[in-house]
Amino acid sequence: MDFLKKPLALSALSGLLLAMSWPTYGFPLLIFVAFVPLLFAEFKLRQTARKVKLKIWANAYLTFLLWNLITTWWLFYASAVGMLFAVLVNSLLMSVLFVAYHVVAKRMPRFWALAFFVALWISFERFHLGWDFSWPWLNLGHVFADYPQWIQWYEYTGSFGGSLWVLLVNAFVFHTAMATADHSARNVFQNVFPRFVAFVSIPIVVSLWIYHTYEIQGLTKEVVVLQPNVDPYTEKYDTPNLETTRGLLAQADAVVSPETEFIIAPETVLAESAPFDHFYYSPGFQMMKNYLAKHPKAELLWGIDTYRFVLDSANVQPSSNLYRPGVWVDFYNAALFVNHKPDFQKYYKSKLVVGIENLPYKTVLEPLLGNFMLDLGGTISTKTTQPDRTPFLSDDGTKVAPIICYESVYGEYVTGFVNNGADFLAIITNDAWWNETQGHKQHLTFATLRAIETRRDIARSANTGISAFIDQKGDIVSRTQYNEKTALRGRVHLNKNLTFYVRYGDYIARAAIATLFVLLLVVVLKNRKVRY
Repeated sequence: MDFLKKPLALSALSGLLLAMSWPTYGFPLLIFVAFVPLLFAEFKLRQTARKVKLKIWANAYLTFLLWNLITTWWLFYASAVGMLFAVLVNSLLMSVLFVAYHVVAKRMPRFWALAFFVALWISFERFHLGWDFSWPWLNLGHVFADYPQWIQWYEYTGSFGGSLWVLLVNAFVFHTAMATADHSARNVFQNVFPRFVAFVSIPIVVSLWIYHTYEIQGLTKEVVVLQPNVDPYTEKYDTPNLETTRGLLAQADAVVSPETEFIIAPETVLAESAPFDHFYYSPGFQMMKNYLAKHPKAELLWGIDTYRFVLDSANVQPSSNLYRPGVWVDFYNAALFVNHKPDFQKYYKSKLVVGIENLPYKTVLEPLLGNFMLDLGGTISTKTTQPDRTPFLSDDGTKVAPIICYESVYGEYVTGFVNNGADFLAIITNDAWWNETQGHKQHLTFATLRAIETRRDIARSANTGISAFIDQKGDIVSRTQYNEKTALRGRVHLNKNLTFYVRYGDYIARAAIATLFVLLLVVVLKNRKVRY
């Protein structure tokens, strides 16, 4: 085991532990010690020489490269360039954070340096939710998505509670091991292990108590989710909306009952990309209306790929795409809701996939690079979003949140629908881009976190799977298989109560940011005292 005394080996071990803890193939208990080898590597390097920032960065980069690559390599199926960008840049950002910890660790006592590391990492996760290159897939609180029984208290903390738990336990293990007078393995184990078990097990025990005492709340509605299993690379965007609509309604007929009230179809399932203005008069829309006339309780929530031309420069938005001089285009990845009223309701996806649905910092990059996204065709164009999280309103007053694909990864974002009255959540997605990999499985498990945070049932419709019903405790009640054409009928509960997290959002992240600024101020002031 002498190789573990080498910083590079310790860094690699951290990367492997982080990867082996991740859903859906990993075991999350490993995450509680995953940062410890890297922290020891930094300490060893710090003792060897004064100028070791580059070595520490290289070791940290190895850790985070292994983690990112092993857990998100499947992005390759959607885009090789996109996968490389996500893996390399995310690893770079994480490694820079660790260098910042190293700088502070040289100037502050270990306890406060570790507090800085915890606050810095959570602040980074919060930042990663909001900027134009947003990629929060590896936020630490997501690691427990396969074990909803362990994290029922997310209804109070959100997933940032999980991130805080992970970081605090790692910091405790490292700090206690370093503080042990005799650094023999036996003494370190005896000093660390009992308290480690307590810090890990107490939140789990509390969660299990909540899990077994929580009662599913609300009246129920019957819902059908459709899984058309259409290949987005070869079929989807070449199929007219009328033909797609006919096929989806035939699928629904196989399982629909007189009690069915919602029929949900996946993201951009209507992919002909006709203008919204034309859709109202289209034969597909009329076919939907005719179907609803035969099913008086039913209403349709489907995804659509659409656009509208903008001819007045006063209506041009930052996301608008210049089509030709004097003409702009607003593209939408949208959800539409068709019921027994004459018109239909619509919602525009507003958390967009970087590089495919939005050009980051468009006002800066577009003048330099041109409108290259529009030239790529297909679904690749800067999409237009909307500021409000508006649920759809059914004929009987039920409110359903239309959450489109990637939006389900954003906890506080989803709470916006619930604060606006959503009684249950409908996730529509197309995970076929990632093939039969961990990508679509991880995406499904992340939905369980949103169910716990909001205490809302979820009906999930995925193009190629996995479609599912998830209850308020995060349990997957029923599900389909991947890569099959099918439909699934289930019931969702309508809950109107607001959880603590829904009311107050990512308050843990906001507290971490405030703590980070205070600690940075202390470091700066202390450094000035040393100079003068």
